[in-house]
Amino acid sequence: MATSAIRKYPIGIQSFEKLRRGQYIYVDKTNLVYQLATAGNPCFLSRPRRFGKSLLLSTFEAYFLGKKELFTGLAVEQLETEWAVHPVFHLDLNAERYDSVEELDNMLESQLSRWEQTYGITQPNRSISIRFMDVIREASVQTGRGVVVLIDEYDKPLLRSFHNEELQQQFRNRLTAFYTVLKSADPWLRFVFITGVTKFAQMSVFSELNQLTDISQLPQYATLCGMTRSEIEDSFAPDIEELGRLNNLTTEEVMNKLTRLYDGYRFSEYATEGIYNPFSLLSVMSYKVFKDYWFVSGTPTFLVNMLKDTDYDLRELDGIEVPSAALINYRASSKEPVPMIYQSGYLTIKSYDERFKTYTLGFPNEEVRYGFLNFVLPFYTPIDSEEGNFYIGKFIQELEKGDPEAFLTRLRAFFADIPYELNNKTERHYQVVFYLVFKLLGQFAEAEVRSAKGRADAVVKTADYIYVFEFKLDGTVDEAIRQIDDKGYLIPYTADGRKLVKVGVSFSREERNLGEWVIKG
Repeated sequence: MATSAIRKYPIGIQSFEKLRRGQYIYVDKTNLVYQLATAGNPCFLSRPRRFGKSLLLSTFEAYFLGKKELFTGLAVEQLETEWAVHPVFHLDLNAERYDSVEELDNMLESQLSRWEQTYGITQPNRSISIRFMDVIREASVQTGRGVVVLIDEYDKPLLRSFHNEELQQQFRNRLTAFYTVLKSADPWLRFVFITGVTKFAQMSVFSELNQLTDISQLPQYATLCGMTRSEIEDSFAPDIEELGRLNNLTTEEVMNKLTRLYDGYRFSEYATEGIYNPFSLLSVMSYKVFKDYWFVSGTPTFLVNMLKDTDYDLRELDGIEVPSAALINYRASSKEPVPMIYQSGYLTIKSYDERFKTYTLGFPNEEVRYGFLNFVLPFYTPIDSEEGNFYIGKFIQELEKGDPEAFLTRLRAFFADIPYELNNKTERHYQVVFYLVFKLLGQFAEAEVRSAKGRADAVVKTADYIYVFEFKLDGTVDEAIRQIDDKGYLIPYTADGRKLVKVGVSFSREERNLGEWVIKG
């Protein structure tokens, strides 16, 4: 296709035909599209929102409709020779809010009516499953080709109704009846591809449709959605150069910052390279400003509610170990928040223990880490998400100025403002609040929170100071300082050159706040 002189970024573009005819930048995934289409197996793919699932299905649609001209210059042009035209039924469940079962009924009715009109089916008063079966069979018979069924965001109604069990059951019943038609219709099908964020418990599409292959964690398809570093460097070289010029960064510094902010997704334990978030990557290339594009485009409220409902210890989230079966054979459940948080894109695979078959999960990058922690802050403190960075910025400014007294005074006021209903007086609550404050300091300075026995509760490094904090619940400040000395918490930093400051703090369970503190530097 002709090359446009203007760099056009397909932010929010879900139509492959619009992307190609509009000469938007496209990172070529058509070799993987061809592999999947040639294999012909029915597939399910789980990926986070805004990761290119809709564009992928639109690419399959154009391919199976034989639109060869759209693939000029792409990998599949050299691979495909037939370009056969198939009937394609593309069901996109993204369009509705699904606040009621009527919205789902209307969506399915609209799609079925359109397909029936195309193939001249006029029989009334039949169930949606019978109608779906009949239109698949009739389309195959009339065209002499297998039917292609593409279902985008199959679980959107279920995600919308996650905390409304009655409505979710109604959605589940209708969708199960609709989706399981695909098993009986197999003789007339050429290809089936279903996308979503997660797998839902009691959705029998995953048991009854037992020929459906879940490719979500297969290493050969790890790069199917999202971008690799080499793809970015190949497709966005002039944009990287311009991004550097406008932000006073070298090319290497630009790539390092893109990596730190947007890279880090791994969808297979055998993946050899990280995947960059495509929505954030395209956005920063277009707007030339480093921001949290993906995170602010949708809030994980239902995930945070799951964490609170299950009394999950937030401190364990980053670096948690889970058995492989928890992700591979997973079915979404409000009692098991971690797998859903992983599949929603807020955690990713950091490592895999082959011997014990366990994954270590963690935040993929800084955009997600600090976006998530800022988002959960109001669930534990009186600060809302909009004020979070302002308050944390004040904390770090005081430490940068060498004024830990002001820092601790502000921290005491911070705890005093926590409403009773947020502060349930458990030790875990205090610990989580400390965790959030010190983790969020990491946006502006190097900050660590204790993750192993024998380390200080928190360490914050600014340009001129290294602070080592030890908090004692219902203990004394002398005990805190003595522990810093006895355990040698300062030893790793003695050759650093910055001023070392020991901070011992007592915390009163009864007062629900900081008590005394001692600062020694």
